[in-house]
Amino acid sequence: MTPTIKDVAKKAGVSIATVSLVISNHSRISTPTKNKVLKTIKELNYYPSRSAKGLVTKTTRNIGFILTDDHFLRTEPFYSNIFLGTEFVTRGSDYYVLLATINTNFSKEDSLPRFLLERSVDGVIIAGKVPLLFLEKLSKCKIPKVFVDYFPPSDDHYVVLIDNIKGGLIATQHLIDYGHKEIAFIGGDITHPSISDRLIGYKQALERNSITINSNNIITDEDYPARQNGYNAAQKLLTRNSNITAIFTCNDAMAIGVMQYCVDSGIKIPDNISLIGFDDVEADLLLNPPLTTIRVPKVEMGSEAMKLMVNMLREKSVASVKKILVPVELIIRNSTKKI
Repeated sequence: MTPTIKDVAKKAGVSIATVSLVISNHSRISTPTKNKVLKTIKELNYYPSRSAKGLVTKTTRNIGFILTDDHFLRTEPFYSNIFLGTEFVTRGSDYYVLLATINTNFSKEDSLPRFLLERSVDGVIIAGKVPLLFLEKLSKCKIPKVFVDYFPPSDDHYVVLIDNIKGGLIATQHLIDYGHKEIAFIGGDITHPSISDRLIGYKQALERNSITINSNNIITDEDYPARQNGYNAAQKLLTRNSNITAIFTCNDAMAIGVMQYCVDSGIKIPDNISLIGFDDVEADLLLNPPLTTIRVPKVEMGSEAMKLMVNMLREKSVASVKKILVPVELIIRNSTKKI
């Protein structure tokens, strides 16, 4: 039979309330009593219930993780790995992560995730771009928030971001170093700060190398950085300018779409066009040829976000670090070639 808090209290010769205070590390309990209760907990192999702890600490020990339906379904395993990173931090601790998705087109009629309405989380981590209407509703909850791979219009937030400008710069510089000058950029949802920053990095690399920025080489009118939109953008781009020798896509999903268009059109990668993506998702190694890309430490982003959240909750004050910028890395495979 699984031991209960009553069993611990009985064997230790104390009240149930005393056991609860020990579990919550309350200062009212003397050291000898605390040690006696902790020894009994260990001997009985007792695991305190979260509800019992919550009654004393006035906390749930739950952290919410929120993203849109699109980010969960259409971004390969990108945000799944970020979620995994949050779970790694809580593993072995007394925190739990609760996952919820919201409508990509969140409206006034839509409700907040149930764990917010029921006040069953102490804070929330928001991954990726979310609708402003959702943020307006969320602001009324007065709950600690950490944003990952996105930041709202206001600067006063705790955020974990990719070094997107540098990533865009080193991706484009890699193509320039390989001798390319007719270099295109393909992006979807250009209003997303991460995507727009990658475009900034692309332009900076061209400017640093005295290469004219050609608007015909930039496609940013796709509404989402998905495979099909990468296919569509490649069709538009190469119909508009057949002199393109290299393409930098804002993420790997769009790069895979570009690659499929090239296969369907008889364009060889990298012999005719060099291609580089951004993210380094697992599928990149299975492509033919394997995709050159910018590696994003996705699991580490989730870990940093959870550490930031836990520190905020434990300290119960404003954290000294409000913005964490994670570094990126160029991964050279076979989809790019010197000319």
